[in-house]
Amino acid sequence: MKKTWFITGASSGLGLEMTRRLLAQGDTVVATTRRQGALTELEREYPERLDVVPLDLLEPESTASAIEGAFQRHGRIDVVVSNAGYGLFGAAEELTEDEIERQIATNLTGSIQLIRAALPRLREQGGGRIVQVSSEGGQIAYPGFSLYHATKWGIEGFVESVAQEVAPFGIDFIIAEPGPTATNFGTNLVYATPVAAYDQTPADAVRRAISDGSFEIKGDAARTVDAIISAAETATPPLRLALGSTAYASISQALAARLSALEAQREVAHSADRQAP
Repeated sequence: MKKTWFITGASSGLGLEMTRRLLAQGDTVVATTRRQGALTELEREYPERLDVVPLDLLEPESTASAIEGAFQRHGRIDVVVSNAGYGLFGAAEELTEDEIERQIATNLTGSIQLIRAALPRLREQGGGRIVQVSSEGGQIAYPGFSLYHATKWGIEGFVESVAQEVAPFGIDFIIAEPGPTATNFGTNLVYATPVAAYDQTPADAVRRAISDGSFEIKGDAARTVDAIISAAETATPPLRLALGSTAYASISQALAARLSALEAQREVAHSADRQAP
């Protein structure tokens, strides 16, 4: 059965690839973008099934208006894909207040407001699905990406809680966690001004690896999108979806390390319980 999808950040990266593939398979897409004219060619090719909508995650009223208009025009939205966002690179001490605020407002607060705006309409229509595009960076951390990780760990915690709240209404979630993927993420990466004290530190090593191309990127954008779409079309998808061998390996290692550390603290943890009288 054909579906109607609402996708943020649809003019580039995974959002654009997803929009193309969904249109090609006959679905309808409400594609949001901040850049006017970014999807002109697709609009010409799919005039009946592509609905391009302006949306700026920094403006909550823009988000609410985009969601409300989409439901009014199409009657039903089957899948909402919260994909828009960007990366901020810099050691925590290097970041400015404006850089911190914009990263949080876009990746975290913007995604929260999108989900909040969609929930009443999904509930009214009897259910639906929300795909939150996170990254392996919602479960692990690289030096130099502290604020980016803060937003991804934050949105994953938000989604895990909300998923429990709205399950009785037939609304479920997928948290997509791609590893490093060949998109324009690196091109759109915002760099903080370096501080000399961080030269030759782990954060500097990651910065140099990104700039000289030695930072390993195994993920394929098309295959990543195919996996997300396939999961979104299943009856009972997983809450978390690790995508790519890098993400699978790094998340697995991180979870194993946490479990080992937790087991080592078993007695300390239990000692914090109230003792029976």
